Amino acid sequence: MAKVVLVTGVSRYLGGLFARRLSADPTVERILGVDVVPPRHSIGRAEFVRADIRNPMIGRIMAAAAVDTVVHMNVLATPKDSGGRVTQKEINVIGSMQLLAACQKSTTVERLVVKSSAAVYGSSPMNPALFSEDMNPKAMPRTGWGKDSIEVEGYVRGFSRRRPDVEITLLRLANVVGPGIRTALTDYFSLPMVPVPLGFDARFQFLHEDDATAAMILATTGPSVGIVNVAGDGFLTVLQCAALARRPILPVPLQAAGVLGALIKRGGLADFSSEQLAFLAFGRGLDTTRMREVLGFEPAYTTRAAFEDFAAHLTPLLPGMGGMGALGQVAGGAAAALGRVVERIQQ
Repeated sequence: MAKVVLVTGVSRYLGGLFARRLSADPTVERILGVDVVPPRHSIGRAEFVRADIRNPMIGRIMAAAAVDTVVHMNVLATPKDSGGRVTQKEINVIGSMQLLAACQKSTTVERLVVKSSAAVYGSSPMNPALFSEDMNPKAMPRTGWGKDSIEVEGYVRGFSRRRPDVEITLLRLANVVGPGIRTALTDYFSLPMVPVPLGFDARFQFLHEDDATAAMILATTGPSVGIVNVAGDGFLTVLQCAALARRPILPVPLQAAGVLGALIKRGGLADFSSEQLAFLAFGRGLDTTRMREVLGFEPAYTTRAAFEDFAAHLTPLLPGMGGMGALGQVAGGAAAALGRVVERIQQ
């Protein structure tokens, strides 16, 4: 049972929310919240420790507090929130390596809980309709957040072989949405006009931020369950999401979507990547049998209810809004760029 818990990434939204919710559990005696910058939100009764998980000092912190449970929430999905792609990869990959090295040397750590992502399955037209935890994608993610998550999971598997005495739970979360969290996908559906790959209407599963936190707490305080997919029931398509968000769509040829994505990213409106574009075209589905039968978790929100709660908190579109002017500039540049791309494709 978790008594002294160390949580990484508490200055980020989900990490702080997790620390606050875990603080309500009287069986947890002490919580240490670790991050490189002080949190701007409440972290409950967690004690903030300013430290970088890329630094071996994390091992000394764990030893001094006799930490028995480590919850790794600091695998970052959005490069713009971490100072760019290089910094994101350092935190995700190097930081996870250092944290696991500290866990390996620890004489007190008994459990490791890792927040991973369904992005490890990638997005491809060759993929199955639903991924179970023991299935591999036909095309592995080669860049960005998905590739980082695959590497982190590889290090976790290596750690489990070296320390078979440590219980490990790794949750592959579907895309998390809600009224408070900001991700590349929530930014995308917050645009005044949503670009969609022409001829595609991918299926998505979502997980509400409250359910993501509840699942992580159950993984921390309940039995160890290994690798588990976590997602809300049901699916939504891209066009259904745009309708629920009350956003008009802009159909874009898939070959030219990267150009528009780069323009939107340059305008600071949303953070687009090649893996994000593939996800918008081909989607992803998760088999959540283990979530119910092994983890014993039932999400309070379906996929649709989770997205509706996010959409209900979006700023409605009104004539003359500044965002529309910004998008107009992006769309104008995109139109010219798309024309050039189409010409090259047709040659």
